[in-house]
Amino acid sequence: MVISDGNHGTSSLIRAGRASRIQLLIIGCTRKLAGMLLACLFGTVPHPVIAGDLPDDLTSMSLEALMDLEVTSVSKKPEKQSGAAAAIFVITNEDLRRWGVTNIPDALRRVPGISVARIDANKWAITARGFNSRFANKLLVLIDGRSVYTPLFAGVYWETQNLVLEDVDRIEVIRGPGGTLWGANAVNGVINIITRSAAETRGDLVTVAAGNEVSGSGSVRHGDRLENGGDYRVYAKHESYDEGYNPAGAQDDWHSSQAGFRADWDAGPGDAVTLQGDVYKGAAGQLVTIPSGEGPTTGVPVAADTDTGGGNVLLRWSRDLETDNNLALQVYYDHVGLDGPVLFEDRDTFDIDFQHRFHWKGMHDFVWGLGYRFVHDDTDNNANFSLDPSARDVNLINAFLQDEITLAEDLRLTLGSKLEYNDFSNFDIQPNARIAWSLDEGQTLWGAVSRAVRTPARGEHDVLLRLLPEPDPGVPVYAAGSRHYDPETVLAWETGYRYNHNSRWSVDIAAFYNDYGQLRTLEPVTTPSGDILFSFENNMSGNTRGLELAGNWQVLPGWRLNATYTWMLMDLQLRNGSMDYVSRATEDATPTSSAALWSAHDIGNNLQFDAAVRYVNSIVMDATRIDGYLELDLRLAWEAKPGLEFSLIGQNLLDDRHREFLPDFIDTQPTELERSIYGRVIWHL
Repeated sequence: MVISDGNHGTSSLIRAGRASRIQLLIIGCTRKLAGMLLACLFGTVPHPVIAGDLPDDLTSMSLEALMDLEVTSVSKKPEKQSGAAAAIFVITNEDLRRWGVTNIPDALRRVPGISVARIDANKWAITARGFNSRFANKLLVLIDGRSVYTPLFAGVYWETQNLVLEDVDRIEVIRGPGGTLWGANAVNGVINIITRSAAETRGDLVTVAAGNEVSGSGSVRHGDRLENGGDYRVYAKHESYDEGYNPAGAQDDWHSSQAGFRADWDAGPGDAVTLQGDVYKGAAGQLVTIPSGEGPTTGVPVAADTDTGGGNVLLRWSRDLETDNNLALQVYYDHVGLDGPVLFEDRDTFDIDFQHRFHWKGMHDFVWGLGYRFVHDDTDNNANFSLDPSARDVNLINAFLQDEITLAEDLRLTLGSKLEYNDFSNFDIQPNARIAWSLDEGQTLWGAVSRAVRTPARGEHDVLLRLLPEPDPGVPVYAAGSRHYDPETVLAWETGYRYNHNSRWSVDIAAFYNDYGQLRTLEPVTTPSGDILFSFENNMSGNTRGLELAGNWQVLPGWRLNATYTWMLMDLQLRNGSMDYVSRATEDATPTSSAALWSAHDIGNNLQFDAAVRYVNSIVMDATRIDGYLELDLRLAWEAKPGLEFSLIGQNLLDDRHREFLPDFIDTQPTELERSIYGRVIWHL
């Protein structure tokens, strides 16, 4: 349990053909909607549609080209993945299509260093390098630069991140601290989801999927060009999923709907502007045990949906002053609503971020920036969950500076730090030093040392949450916030090596050692009422160490094998006389080893066969062993004509079902993940 803190076939043009009435209706409706929306926003009229190409098939790309994919998350500027001084894994738009996934959590299962476990059909526990939980609090997640990490409870509501995967350009996953650039809560890693520009999504798209677990999923998108030289897209998506398995009942089926837009245009010489936004609404089922009254806390689970809803709008402006000298300003507003039987959140966030990059004296590449975030939340208190005060304003101010120094043609040293102020812990400093040595054109050796912090969550300061311990003591038991709760810290040491052998095979190795301080514990407090109260304190320390590998082998043209492996150990120690063995036992909730092996094979010009084997070893939660598992995913796809793809996808095929994780803090009924088979159609009109 946790209540933590804040913060990717062949390319061809679509051939014109006779459109069915359904096709004409779809195109007409999406264009009409797009025209109305863009006319309101910009006062411009769309040009006739230009159909976009299908994504390039990455099996035909050289490994050198794959390793030289441009990334931005490591240093907040474009650089080649092969030379980045960090442990980074990139999921491309084509990967998302060929892996057959329908959501971001399932895509992350193949990333080394990332633990993905499903609690029930609509809840996930996802972390980097340990400390997994429903509210995993040491992983920062961004969508186009907008943080989706909740500062009220900490962690990410993955069920609300309902993106059109065909519009995702790439997912950059950094393992290791990113606090110098991205700020607090980027303790163990950063996941940066970057969507495609509007110019890359011209034309019309319809996707439909259905099966035994994916009850139904569909999206419609229209993109076009504007008279002023800009581009736009509008989209809508709905998906629903069947419930998981539990012999006592599941009732965790869920559905979600989302719609949004994006527009990109040149506002003048060297100026680029992006405006985008989304709205969403959904409901997630669950069985949850809710204590009532002042006596014993035992009870029978009851069916109670959690309603979700929200929206955001983001504006980004950038200006190129000269080569490697540019400015960027980003502003966004985000509203999050969550209404469940226990947790309630109504949160508004306003964020502004400025960044400037420039060269100095040839060898220095500076990036510096300033940021401000204002968060207002308002909660409905009840007998089992309350915040004091029930409404609160929180401010976050930050400044960072990073200098990449070219010591030699093949040697780069990066030094930087971020200074943050927040209302919970005042000032925090997060420095980092990184070095990258290009041994030759195909080899890079890198190392880093970083300090990062996780600022206290609103809940850790202000919450009163009734728990359901086992065995039941017969009187109410609460977890309580503490105004004395301090930030958690980590000092991380990392090193890595990348090698590309003649564009036939490559390997990427990363090793790390993390030293943590002031980790969260729950400590007993004496109360006059006789209730049992546990307060959040900082009485645990520990370390993690591990090894992460990723490899690629171009077996034949059109056939590539890929593999990842993760090994990790955690060692936590209680301090100051703490007896919180439950918190210490979280060291057993992250698997010590996991692996994935997958094949991407083009069979002829219009048939693809993809296969993946995934392994995760056993874990222990709440003294309960959760067995490891070996699973198989398959995908067979046929491109009936340019732009029209039919695929049959099977996931978790080796077992009827398996368990992956248990809930924490909130006593929801866990369910088992079942075998899933579904069909999917992707139609570029």
